[in-house]
Amino acid sequence: MAADAKAKKTAEKPSVTRTTKKRASAGADSQFRNFTPYKTKRGEKYMTEGQLAHLKEILVNWRTELMEEVDRTVNHMQDEAANFPDPADRATQEEEFSIELRTRDRERKLIKKIDKTIDLLELDDFGYCETCGIEIGLRRLEARPTATQCVDCKALDEIKERQIHG
Repeated sequence: MAADAKAKKTAEKPSVTRTTKKRASAGADSQFRNFTPYKTKRGEKYMTEGQLAHLKEILVNWRTELMEEVDRTVNHMQDEAANFPDPADRATQEEEFSIELRTRDRERKLIKKIDKTIDLLELDDFGYCETCGIEIGLRRLEARPTATQCVDCKALDEIKERQIHG
């Protein structure tokens, strides 16, 4: 009997949390859905036209997904906006909207970074570490297409950052 009462009480409460969490995580991992790694040919050089086209496609698709998520957020917030009489419900909704807006702000910054990366790609200034000049690597760029440093230089930067702020 207690379980029925609890289920009924849960069903009555408006819940934006589930959709907010789903939305917050959607942008982060969506670039890896339907992802096909580039198959290098024997003796293929680094940053060939095929590789560049592959990476550009990843970037453009990622940017498109992020922009669609921004549109969904606006629609979601308009649809879910309610003036709850209960102050706790109102506060919960405001907090969830605040989290969603912070997530979208991070994604907006990421869209700018993606645009900058596409520009670099089109200028043939892409795929090499900005710190040491070696190849970043195709697999790293597939995993993080906006990467500007090789794994070693990035790791050193993170260690230095932790020492300064740690």
